[in-house]
Amino acid sequence: MYRKQIQKIIKDLDKKIVFIVGPRQVGKTWLAKEIGKKYKKTVYLNYDRFEDREIMKNEQWLETTELLILDELHKMSGWKNFLKGVYDTKDENMKILVTGSARLEAFRQTGDSLAGRFYIHRLMPFSIAELANEKYADDLDRFMERGGFPEPFLAEEEIEANRWRNQYIDGLIRNDILDFEKIHDFKAIQMVFELLRRKVGSPISYKSIATDVGISPTTVIKYINIFEALFIIFKVTPYSRNIARSILKEPKIYFYDNGLVMGDDGVKLENFVGISLLKHILATNDLSGEFNQLKYLRTKDGKEIDFAVVGSNNVINEIVEVKLSDGQLSKNLKYFSIKYSLPAVQIVKDLKREKQVGNIKIVKVINYLKDLFL
Repeated sequence: MYRKQIQKIIKDLDKKIVFIVGPRQVGKTWLAKEIGKKYKKTVYLNYDRFEDREIMKNEQWLETTELLILDELHKMSGWKNFLKGVYDTKDENMKILVTGSARLEAFRQTGDSLAGRFYIHRLMPFSIAELANEKYADDLDRFMERGGFPEPFLAEEEIEANRWRNQYIDGLIRNDILDFEKIHDFKAIQMVFELLRRKVGSPISYKSIATDVGISPTTVIKYINIFEALFIIFKVTPYSRNIARSILKEPKIYFYDNGLVMGDDGVKLENFVGISLLKHILATNDLSGEFNQLKYLRTKDGKEIDFAVVGSNNVINEIVEVKLSDGQLSKNLKYFSIKYSLPAVQIVKDLKREKQVGNIKIVKVINYLKDLFL
């Protein structure tokens, strides 16, 4: 199935190295190979394959190569300096595309050897906006139950999607996480993972999870950071003009794979809206160089709004409240919108008629999500 980022990536390849990063099995390798078909001489190398690893280390591709695709390169020791050397000495006509599951953009925190030499494109699961006019684009229930990862989403039967997810979870825990960092208590990280599946959309107490699992809050934070680094979950923190203070407040946890969410339809809907908004924000940031963020709002007395889309200037662009079937205006949404003069929208899955109450829109979820950037 066509991914909308293809043409944007090809355009960026003419200028710099392009990284395609994102969750495991979201389609990065497929997308890279599809892009490779656009060039007459493409070389695909995967660091997990021994033969390809030797070719990479010895730089044994032909000088006439038009597109060099390096998959799982981050597993190579000293890969940043290696890639810098390849880029700085390559033929001017050769393009370089790098893919990987781990959060490759984290290397920006550990050095600037590649500064000014790359663009990043984050590939997320299918969204309603991306699949506009495609099969299943209007099937919100399918998105909520199966998530947007290509294989389970496109599977003909539900049993195929379930079998994929069981293998996916096993692969995440046994392979990706253990490859990423040495874990001494395998059972504990499994328990944290399962607890998070049941706490989607609620502020997370590290202390409470630590008590339930029998480990320290510091270890809980470590495990959650690993899940986040591997694109298993993403955190949404409370909005605050004081960034340091915001970080200290309890985050909410959401999953990139909606099928991993354990909860009722309301929770699954909130998670799907969350990943859809995040995808929209990340695509906007990747293409514009902006730094938009996804936050939520919460006051000391418990008033809360599901999501806030925050712009590069740390000003809220829009607040979003998600409802399964309640067409009545949310009191909290009204409070925040009026008190702080914020653009607001209440999105409802089962809504008979869209309307506007003052400056607040009440619209169908599917219509709102269709209008997102990607």
